[in-house]
Formats: sequence, C-alpha cells, structure tokens
Amino acid sequence: MTLSCNSNKMRTNPGKNYMPNMIYSRAYDSYTSNPNFADGMTNRVPVEGTVPYEGALPDHMSESDTSIYAMRTVDYKFSAAEVEEGARLYNIQCGICHGANMDGQGPLYTSGKFAAMPANLKDPKYLNISVGQIYHAIKFGKNMMGSYSSHLTVNERWQVIAYIKKVQSENGGAPFTMGDESNTTTTALATDSTANSDTATAAN
Repeated sequence: MTLSCNSNKMRTNPGKNYMPNMIYSRAYDSYTSNPNFADGMTNRVPVEGTVPYEGALPDHMSESDTSIYAMRTVDYKFSAAEVEEGARLYNIQCGICHGANMDGQGPLYTSGKFAAMPANLKDPKYLNISVGQIYHAIKFGKNMMGSYSSHLTVNERWQVIAYIKKVQSENGGAPFTMGDESNTTTTALATDSTANSDTATAAN
C-alpha cells in the first residue's frame, strides 16, 4: 500500500497499478493500424446499405439551426407498405390540422377552433419544401404547431415525410425519390423503443 501511494514527489507518477489492464486499454484506437484486418486499419467502412450512427440527419442540431435543416437531404428509400404506414401516422397525428387531403382543412380548423388556417401542403408555397424543413417542423414545431417529437419516433417521422412528399409529387411537386422500387421493406431508421428518442441507427 505504501508503494502504491508513493508519487516520488512527482504528480505525473501514478505509483503502482493494482490492475494495469484496467488502466491501459488494450483496444485499438481509431486511425491506428490493426493486424486483425486485411487492410491493417482499425476504422471500418459501414455495412453496405447503411448509414453510420447519427450519420444521417443529425438529431443533435438545435431548433435554431433552421438553415442547416433546410439544406439537408436524405437517401432513405421506403417500400409501399412503409409509405402506407406513413399515411396512417399522418392521419393520426397531422390530419387533425392539415386535413386528410393535406389542404389545411382539418377538423380543428373547419370547426372554427383555430382562427389561422394550418399549412396547405399542396399549395405551391409548400410543394417543394425540403425534407429537412419538414423534419424540423415535426421535431420542434412551427408557429402555432407544437413539437411532435414525443408523438413520433425518428423512423415514424421519416415515414410521414415520405408520404407527404409522395402526395406532393402527385400534385405538382418534385418527383418522389423516397420510394423503394424493389417494393421490399427496408426500414430507413431503427425504430426506437421510446417515442421521444432523437437518435437511431440509420439504414437505407
């Protein structure tokens, strides 16, 4: 015990280590050589068809990063079944205000409860709105619309966005690019176990 506490009058001297393997990691650090792989590199390329953890639309960005969100694009592809699920989620969470037809004529507005009409997502003003802007509105809210980050998981948000962009493409918007032509289920983001989680592993 005396030897372990001995600093030899130098703060940089840790004395004697009881379990050196617990102190000095034997793991390979990033950007170092690694004999366990053919290319000798520790850093590995992500599995084909996936996006690195938080490598898609970073959820750590704040509400004030509106210009960054506006410029963000994604390469997610959704099967027909997933887009249909996005439609179901839209009708549950969004249709009450934006309307089942995305024309801003939802029950809360037509009943007179809201004085201001919700966004008409088929209006030329919104037809070509970026997916990043829609994601920002869902996560943080916009104007009278509150945040829906606790209502929709990360994956569900993108399914809703895919559905919105599909409908917009059929009403004069840009061509729909979020569909999976193979029509196979390819979850874009790992669905989190909690609806208010803002991080997930992404995969095309």
